[in-house]
Amino acid sequence: MPNAEHADPLPERGSLRSRSAAVVSSLTLRQLSTVLPPDQAWGLWASRQIVARIMDTFGPSLAGTRVVRVDERTPGGRRVVGEWVCGAGVPSHDASQAIYFVHGSGYVLCSTRTHRRLAAWLSRLTGMPVFSVDYRLAPRHRFPTAADDVRNGWDWLVNERGIPAERIVIAGDSAGGHLSVDLLLQQDVRHPAALVLLSPLVDLTFGLARNREQTRPDPTMRSRHAVRLVELYCAEIESTHSRLSLDVVGGRVLPPTLIQAGGAEMLAADAIALADDLRAAGARCELQIWPDQVHVFQALPRLTPEAAPAMRRIAAFIGDALCDSNIEQVG
Repeated sequence: MPNAEHADPLPERGSLRSRSAAVVSSLTLRQLSTVLPPDQAWGLWASRQIVARIMDTFGPSLAGTRVVRVDERTPGGRRVVGEWVCGAGVPSHDASQAIYFVHGSGYVLCSTRTHRRLAAWLSRLTGMPVFSVDYRLAPRHRFPTAADDVRNGWDWLVNERGIPAERIVIAGDSAGGHLSVDLLLQQDVRHPAALVLLSPLVDLTFGLARNREQTRPDPTMRSRHAVRLVELYCAEIESTHSRLSLDVVGGRVLPPTLIQAGGAEMLAADAIALADDLRAAGARCELQIWPDQVHVFQALPRLTPEAAPAMRRIAAFIGDALCDSNIEQVG
């Protein structure tokens, strides 16, 4: 069973560099979010540029990475857009196993381009090709467009590329975590070997995040500003809609799951709640809250030293999950 029971315990406190980065973020990014209106074209453009620059500046190296762009139509006419990312030393995207990566963005800000460095690092550490789906963004494309694109990408991997579901691991960060869980709750979707979620967004009303903010403000963004982003995607849809509220306890038992979140971020509350729900539903779930870390800190190794050990734990979890899946198939 994939777990880290014998792994070293998490540090009790974040490194000085990580804590300093959080302070700087609270003085810069958190303040910028108050003056960049996401419902205005110029505000949205500026926000996207800032996020892209941060991911490039503080993300892992792309040295030796190979990227193959995908833009295909399935026999049923559904469009699949994304890219294969093979980290240094990973032989080819023509493989019998893969990681399906669903990037975060608040449904609005990011893309496969912003997350390419993270995908490449994940590929290099696991030795596996990563297919990163380039789902369409709000406000131009609203609910359920992103979720449909994620479903199309999954079906394409399994049905058109012929990769067995049990040889695929789904990984998603932030809103990509919400999209990943939504995908797997659908009854006709074959489950992958495992699920890896980084700072997953679960509660789109940000009620959980607001409660956490009362004791520890997020250094990068306020919950009321995050809500404005998400509303660009699902503004006129009731928050109780099954594709948005995610009934994990009452739904299917999901595959073995690893959840990592930063102790300094408001979405740590979402991570904790999701882990509780997964376990209540009968799933095996490992939860890691890394002290003093910001949102999706794994993508910023040049900023936070804890990104590297966190990613090594992810790679080990994925390796164990695929090994267990192989044993189950043989048995």
